[in-house]
Amino acid sequence: MDNNFTRRDFIKISAAATAGAVTLGSGLMASPHGDPNFSLPLIPYDYKALEPHIDALTMEIHHSRHHKAYVDNLNKLCSDLHIHDPSLDNIIKNISKFPAGVRNNGGGHWNHSFFWTVMKPNGGGVPTGRIADAINTSFGDFDKFKELFNEAAKSRFGSGWAWLVKTTDGKLAIGSTANQDNPLMDISDFKGSPILGLDVWEHAYYLKYQNKRVDYVNAWWNVVNWDVVAGRM
Repeated sequence: MDNNFTRRDFIKISAAATAGAVTLGSGLMASPHGDPNFSLPLIPYDYKALEPHIDALTMEIHHSRHHKAYVDNLNKLCSDLHIHDPSLDNIIKNISKFPAGVRNNGGGHWNHSFFWTVMKPNGGGVPTGRIADAINTSFGDFDKFKELFNEAAKSRFGSGWAWLVKTTDGKLAIGSTANQDNPLMDISDFKGSPILGLDVWEHAYYLKYQNKRVDYVNAWWNVVNWDVVAGRM
């Protein structure tokens, strides 16, 4: 499985930067005129790098088709609705002010941009340092944390996400959101700053695991990037 799509995307992003665009993060490029122009972020590893836990074909379809569709739809909506805020975070945090299409596609873009970064080849294991201390303080120990996170992922009815967040009082909390909602949205019942997230939409696992979400969740722990999670603390 090659990564021709991401190579082409890198060339396009580089060309935009040369032309005067400014990189703002979260897969967003802002034009010099302030109009939002969201772009598909590069995945920092090859599509096949997470095998055998997440297969290359799923990664390619997930990134180059599903995520790209959210980006394309969001750009069109922003153009049609004259949304000129170049900050995806601002849009997400004030999502109640926008139509459902922006909520769905903006959330899809934000969530997936986040998701790619919290995974890596040869990841997983038991975290150490600050993140381990915070998990132990909040949940008792790592095994209990995994049990609670797994339950959030497995029990989410239909499509959605499981999250580990840092709350406003500095503690860690586990919860889930439906569809492409996330804990930063002002409409979310579960709020906090995400530091770890798991996509439990069927398109994230069905090619390899079919309807066995439990097997997918259990396998996913082998690719968690604890360095990035710790950095988000």
